[in-house]
Amino acid sequence: MPRPLRDYALLADGERGALTGPDGDVVWLCVPGWDDPAVFSELIGGAGAFTVRPEPSWKVSGGSYAEGSLIWTARWTLPDAVVECREALAAPAQAHRAVLLRRIRAVAGAVRMTVRLAVRGDYGSAPAPVFRRAGERRWEGACGPLRVRLHGLDAVRTGPEGELDAVVGLREGGVHDLVLEIGDRPLGEPVDAGSAWRRTEEFWAAAVPACSGLTAARDVRQAYAVLTGLTSPRTGAMVAAATTSLPEHADADRDYDYRYAWLRDQCYAGQAVAGHGPHPLADAAARVATARVLADGPGLRPAYRTDGSPVPPERRLPLCGYPGGADRIGNRAGAQFQLDTFGEVLELLAVAARHDRLPEDGLRAAVVAGKALEEYWDRPDAGLWELDPAWWTHSRLAAVTGLRAAAREIGGAAGSRWNELAETILRETRRRCLHPSGRWQRSATDPRPDAALLRPLASPYWPGPRPVAAATRETVTRELAEDGFVYRFRHGDGPLGEAEGAFLLGGFLMCSVCLAHGLPVEAARWFERTRTAVGQAGLFAEEYDVRNRHLRGNLPQAFVHALLLESAVRLDRATG
Repeated sequence: MPRPLRDYALLADGERGALTGPDGDVVWLCVPGWDDPAVFSELIGGAGAFTVRPEPSWKVSGGSYAEGSLIWTARWTLPDAVVECREALAAPAQAHRAVLLRRIRAVAGAVRMTVRLAVRGDYGSAPAPVFRRAGERRWEGACGPLRVRLHGLDAVRTGPEGELDAVVGLREGGVHDLVLEIGDRPLGEPVDAGSAWRRTEEFWAAAVPACSGLTAARDVRQAYAVLTGLTSPRTGAMVAAATTSLPEHADADRDYDYRYAWLRDQCYAGQAVAGHGPHPLADAAARVATARVLADGPGLRPAYRTDGSPVPPERRLPLCGYPGGADRIGNRAGAQFQLDTFGEVLELLAVAARHDRLPEDGLRAAVVAGKALEEYWDRPDAGLWELDPAWWTHSRLAAVTGLRAAAREIGGAAGSRWNELAETILRETRRRCLHPSGRWQRSATDPRPDAALLRPLASPYWPGPRPVAAATRETVTRELAEDGFVYRFRHGDGPLGEAEGAFLLGGFLMCSVCLAHGLPVEAARWFERTRTAVGQAGLFAEEYDVRNRHLRGNLPQAFVHALLLESAVRLDRATG
């Protein structure tokens, strides 16, 4: 049975991600890549899982990450024993082969562990593989185009649906390794567990900075680990989340596939990391943005597959889904026009230039993005929330900050033109979207506030005027915040929290806006409240059901971790 999302931990290597639950079951994994069909899909009502758990049902479960990594250690306390299972997707990642490492250790007392492997390709619809012994403690099989190899079991039983079952007994202090390999090409030489663990530990030690001196150093390091785990080492593209179809609100038909690379989200992450200091994640974001803008120009898509190809159309799977949701793969947003993406790309490239890390073709990409804004800034777009096309205020203000950032940091022959265009857009946006009360309103035709407006107001390149920004912040606080959490916008006349959860991006943005307005104490309150909306493993989803204390939406959500990182760094610098 599925567990609340707060109970799951993420294992990821940049090319794919797995979710592991408190009962020792890996219930989600797509192979070979992020948006390929799942081989473990019990999370969303399909078939397939890899379970390692102690035999007694009477136990207390827990777990933690090795700090600054996605190496997870599950821990169970039994009536007369304590046992741990260390788990990771081996890194550095291989494009066509997933390697899942699981190391069982009897900490105290003797234990018996149940092992069950059920591989089901194509979201559970493919036939089970037929396994054969292929060497000492090694079993191999095929599942459609996929090859499967499990190392570490002597005697196994084959269940009625093709699953492998076994029992592993350990004395106190004993250690037992399991290595699962799944790929869409010949697997080659078997993976040695000891070597794979050493390489994986070295990978994470090199990938995540120490963050010494930061007040929230542990959370910031975890954010780095999550962003690294979601970023392909081959292409540099970062997926928005590791999962699909986890509902944002029960039975509301808002279940989406986020296993794709949203340019806006990656720009957020790149800017956040660059604000802390030079790092490969920031460089990767700038390279991806440059490549996509040069490839598609004014036809830039909001989202791509990690190899740069288009996101497939949305379709339903014939599964029951995670409770309250309906299974979807693909995403219609891949074909939308979202104007703010151009502004975020420009601001990311400007930040890269400020650190003298602009990609080789970055200037050319900035010129292309500037020309696209010049041509299309007056055109209705789907906006940050991917709604019906409208003249969204946030999109225009994001364009303004991006153009001003590029003019200041990149400059060159286009610098003055970018500044002039920014003034033109701001002037017209003020005419159409300035509320009579002196704040920004949601769109040219919608006078309500919107939390999306906080993003450009938090930018160091926001030109003002300060009274309008302050009035907007105060209105969002008054009308879209409750119990210390920020919501996106109002859905009708009902209370906040009825139609959807608190939007965690908004809480961290509110922290940054307060810092920009010289309110560090208020900023700290928003930061601390928002970071309580976290799962047991320290992962954030997109939304948080405050009343029921549930994570909502796909897990983990990359841009929430990015904005936690950015807010923590800004807060420390403002109060240090």
